Amino acid sequence: MTLHCAVLDDYQDVALTLADWSSLAGSVEVRSLRDHFTSEEALAAEVGDCEILVVMRERTPVTASLLARLPRLKLLITSGMRNASIDLEAAARHGVTVCGTASSSEPPAELTWALILGLARHVTAESTALRNGGPWQSTLGTDLHGSRLALVGLGKIGTKVARVGQAFGMDVMAWSRNLTDERAAEHGVERAASLEGLLEAGDFVSVHLQLSDRTRGLIGAPELRRMRRTAYLVNTSRAAIVDQAALLQALREGWIAGAGSDVFAREPLPADDPLRTAPNFLGLPHLGYVTRHNYEGYFRQAVEDIAAYLAGSPVRTLAQPAAGD
Repeated sequence: MTLHCAVLDDYQDVALTLADWSSLAGSVEVRSLRDHFTSEEALAAEVGDCEILVVMRERTPVTASLLARLPRLKLLITSGMRNASIDLEAAARHGVTVCGTASSSEPPAELTWALILGLARHVTAESTALRNGGPWQSTLGTDLHGSRLALVGLGKIGTKVARVGQAFGMDVMAWSRNLTDERAAEHGVERAASLEGLLEAGDFVSVHLQLSDRTRGLIGAPELRRMRRTAYLVNTSRAAIVDQAALLQALREGWIAGAGSDVFAREPLPADDPLRTAPNFLGLPHLGYVTRHNYEGYFRQAVEDIAAYLAGSPVRTLAQPAAGD
């Protein structure tokens, strides 16, 4: 019997060309869906015939209610080895095996610097003026050399961002609940005693924590008010770590110099979302992990996951994650 597999949210329409799916021919029929479904009912109608789904990160939440609409589903594959938008307990109840793929932490670290540099040198405003015949130079950039980079989190991505900051000649400090003096020293970073102290000291504050109950809403209005009016906030982690309403207010009222984000509470970001037109805001459509090398790895290993499942020996299975940051 031929099984049916759908790849969801393939925005660039590359899933079927970046990996060799031919090894599954005869056993699995694969199709790619480029458009994002906002309705569970519409999505279930589209993929209700599928025994296998491949999802991209957290673009489409796989909830208990969606799983209940997909009685044929047996295998769910996500890019990366962690996906907070999959209800793993519900998947287990429905007899759905959940597998992941490897992921590189280099691309999101690199994109963090695209946002930092874009903000520091007003790249969007100056480029727009150049293309539209506007004034020749209208802004003053912020020097990275000699500035302080404040990292909220010093994990896989945070340490890479720290290393680049040091190469720019920045003073780097970091904070997280679990950060020790030893780990900070290992990476040549000063450990801040508190989040408040970190925010008060930073010229560029960059968020690199996992989303959990402890980190949700970690940076709200009181924290943003502690930042310098000349400071910038960058978030390439998860939107919910920063209170989005407070961030919008901070930008509108000039609590901080600007902000950059690759993550949003709702994705794709609605056309009328006020962050799209917020002053001094540099936003990107969640591109942190969207690189050719990463995608080739995702889809190649998705094929491997399917083959292993069909052979009766699933690989890279996902378990319920422990809370933490």
